[in-house]
Amino acid sequence: MTVSFQKLPRFLPYLVALFVLNSCLMKLHGQDWVRTGSSLPDQRIRLASADFKPVGGDPQTPSLKATFDSTLFNDLSNAGIFDMVSKSMAPAVTPGSPQEINLAQWAAEPANASMVAFGALSSTNGRLTVYGWLFDAKNPGSPQILGKQYNETASPDSARTVAHRFADEIIARLGGGLNGIAETKIYFVSARTGSKEMWAMDYDGQNQHIVTKLGSISLSPRISPDNSRLAFSSIGKEGWTIRMFSMDLGRMVSFPAGVTGGSNLSPAWSGDGTKLAFSSSRSGDPEIWVSDSNGGNLRKLTSFRGPDVSPTWNPRTNSQIAWVSGRTGLPQFYVMDADGANIQRMTDGGYAISPSWSPSGQFLAFSWNRKYGPGAPGGQDIYVMDIASKRWLQLTHDSGSNDFPSWSPDGRHLVFQRENGHNVEIWTMLADGTEQHQLTRSGKDSMPNWSWK
Repeated sequence: MTVSFQKLPRFLPYLVALFVLNSCLMKLHGQDWVRTGSSLPDQRIRLASADFKPVGGDPQTPSLKATFDSTLFNDLSNAGIFDMVSKSMAPAVTPGSPQEINLAQWAAEPANASMVAFGALSSTNGRLTVYGWLFDAKNPGSPQILGKQYNETASPDSARTVAHRFADEIIARLGGGLNGIAETKIYFVSARTGSKEMWAMDYDGQNQHIVTKLGSISLSPRISPDNSRLAFSSIGKEGWTIRMFSMDLGRMVSFPAGVTGGSNLSPAWSGDGTKLAFSSSRSGDPEIWVSDSNGGNLRKLTSFRGPDVSPTWNPRTNSQIAWVSGRTGLPQFYVMDADGANIQRMTDGGYAISPSWSPSGQFLAFSWNRKYGPGAPGGQDIYVMDIASKRWLQLTHDSGSNDFPSWSPDGRHLVFQRENGHNVEIWTMLADGTEQHQLTRSGKDSMPNWSWK
């Protein structure tokens, strides 16, 4: 068969379109197993979040209502399971009670809502009171799914907190029983004060504040499963040590296993909070060590030539640890039993670092430059791997150097570090790589860790 090159350009647009379509379909198909495993739905619930009705004449009410309304809408939008009705498409009403809502208005076009969140808010004598409901707009005969009342001290922070709580209630009811993440925290390293300290913020980037004030270099924050202690590595007169900050007491507390000899780095809590794994060079090469959470019963898990760093536990079973090893040259990540047995290499080349185990135990997120080397076109990107099959999916593309992924407790989101030029910031995304959002903007923020709850 002879092909006429004069006629080929006629078909070129169709060939290009077909190639693009096939590429998109392959990408969507590649995301299916991640979406299923992380409980991200293919069909999102169409949800409307009505502006709450202000009650009473307290001068604080309008500003508290505005904070509450915007926080609730953003929390529901960020959940990854809803198709949110735009405020511009919602009926121009503010129903404050079940008696005041006309479900037919919300179910009709253009809103076309399946579910409606609504309620009333008041501020009286320094107290904030919120009544919130969730109704099924397609079931007018028995619409109520949720009804809640909140009473807190009247303040912008309280308005945000109540909105977070109501959002999490809605997400738990409509999202398959998984708790929402609106009340979770993200811990990270920031050098914005001149030294690298531990910082914290709300899951959406709000309320950024410093935790430690050591005036040194501190790295790798890891919050305990019960949110009571923050483990991290810090350099001081004894070199690199694992240090512990009590969130309950607001001060440093002792962790003797993290001090003795060599460089001690990259702590990681077991899912039950009873153990801490970390890397230490006290015996020569950096190896993976494990101790009880109080620093006792210290033992070494690895004994290989080359550095072993960055452990992370399987939080579902606490029976496996993934970590990074340089035993074959470039860093790769491996999985072993919690006693050091049954070692398995997971990556097949390139430069693989910073593994983070998903709450379900099914996935590992990590940073990988698959084409690492002089002149290679690769970049450092975030990937997700299914542990059983070793299938992987690339989540970030052509967007700087991406590192230090950390899972949200619902398994639907990841937080990570992105470096562009001299700026390093914290970003989030859904577990399939979509809906990427920047959380910090100081240019000096890195190494995020999502709280367990």
